[in-house]
Amino acid sequence: MALETGLAGTAEMEVGDADTAISLGSGEVPVLATPRLIALCEAAAMRAVVGFVSDDSTTVGFRVQLDHLRPTAVGHRVVAEAHLDRIEGHRLIFTVNAKDDRGLVAAGKVTRVIVQVERFMEKTR
Repeated sequence: MALETGLAGTAEMEVGDADTAISLGSGEVPVLATPRLIALCEAAAMRAVVGFVSDDSTTVGFRVQLDHLRPTAVGHRVVAEAHLDRIEGHRLIFTVNAKDDRGLVAAGKVTRVIVQVERFMEKTR
């Protein structure tokens, strides 16, 4: 299977108290925190390429451009979708969005980079 544009992935969650802006220290209201929403969108992007990256490699986050458009309360389900739009060498550029039962919550772009795990981890030493 070849890595190619058009691949898509999803990730979903039910917003809990640990996912709120208050809990994550990113705000003072009990709604889905932007950092948690970003993580959900990145998870969708990762799932889009599962099985298309060699076993000794993975993807890592490089850039996130996300508009958090509307709040989501605790107890609501959120689904993030990622679509691989462009491949630029080792960079993978995804269009992402997230929706809850009331509609669009967020939209933007996520860029991930393919890295060889062992070489990448050597940079941490």
